[in-house]
Amino acid sequence: MPHKNPLPRLKRIRRIATALLAAMAIIFVAARLLQVDYPWLGFVAAFAEAAMVGGLADWFAVTALFRHPLGLPIPHTAIIPRNKDRIGVNIAEFLEHNFITHEVLQDELRDVDFAGVSARWLADDANSRAVAERLVGTIPAIVNMIDDRDAAEFFRGALGSSLKDVRLAPILGQVLTVLVAGRQHVRLLQRVLGLVGHALEENRGYIRQKVHDHSPSWMPRMVDEKFFERLMNGIQSILDDMADEQGEWRARFHTAIEELIDDLQHSPEYEEKLRTLLANGLHHPLFREYVANVWTDIRARLQTAGTSPDSRLLARAQDALQVFAAALQENPAIRTKLNDWLRGFAITAIVERRSLIVAVVQRVIDKWDAETISQKLEQQVGSDLQFIRINGTLVGGVVGLVLYVASLALHS
Repeated sequence: MPHKNPLPRLKRIRRIATALLAAMAIIFVAARLLQVDYPWLGFVAAFAEAAMVGGLADWFAVTALFRHPLGLPIPHTAIIPRNKDRIGVNIAEFLEHNFITHEVLQDELRDVDFAGVSARWLADDANSRAVAERLVGTIPAIVNMIDDRDAAEFFRGALGSSLKDVRLAPILGQVLTVLVAGRQHVRLLQRVLGLVGHALEENRGYIRQKVHDHSPSWMPRMVDEKFFERLMNGIQSILDDMADEQGEWRARFHTAIEELIDDLQHSPEYEEKLRTLLANGLHHPLFREYVANVWTDIRARLQTAGTSPDSRLLARAQDALQVFAAALQENPAIRTKLNDWLRGFAITAIVERRSLIVAVVQRVIDKWDAETISQKLEQQVGSDLQFIRINGTLVGGVVGLVLYVASLALHS
């Protein structure tokens, strides 16, 4: 709630109490002077006299709380300034054992719908957008805190750790089994044979020159040409045989694939070879460079997404928050569970740290000097204490009047 300065009210009530005391003094003097001519003024004088006594006594009591009355060092006055440290300790203990307790907080937070309020707040586009911007906006700062080499090493280590307990050979065997079942291995073979044949045709001139370069100088050119043609025809014949589905080469290929699948699924030797191959690959400079490039690309994308107001990451974060808010509003059971968890977490966190909270209160009070704490307390409760002065004046007057009447009755 907004803070109101209590000083103006204190001054106003203090002036009223002081004016009432002064009025009683004036009335007392006037009544005494005129009592000879007007005997009934004895009642007025008795009321005013007792009112002065009550008013002065309460003025002394109220003033003695905060300072020495009239500046005189009367014993047991200026109570608050003299006991500043003890007051700080008592206030801290009072807060700790009467306000910051599990029972009080449980009772105060019982009806607070944390989840519902949050869901309704997040359902607003502006609010969910603001939260999403905050969340996404922290990404560049977090990314900048990460060293590139550390990040690349982390990803490489994470990949190695994730594959440590995985049996690679049986998985590869299962993949090959699926490929064979769908005849994908045949398509792959035909594709490879086609590429080899195309490469031979495209590089006939280069192969011819190599054959000529490696032939003896005395060998006639015609012999080189015949050797080249036989070589190319022989290679092409082998490729044709391998492409023939009914040929011997194709049967050998199928047999080799089946043996490889069986070895992968049952041979520890193949598992060890794959493990060694994987370890060498993970430590190879080319793989390290690749991982570093991947991290650099991820970092650049995250930094762009965190600073761009039109990034897809920001839009998705906002959509996710609104979906979460809608789901929370439509599901009372989840909302109740979340409220219970938040309430329990808040109560536990506050109660477990209440000594720290009250320590702050005590340290602040300890830093105040005697005059400061006296002024602050007087401003907060002084106006109510001035009513004690007013009541003391009036009640004192009534008591004095009753006693005056009683004394008259006893003497009559």
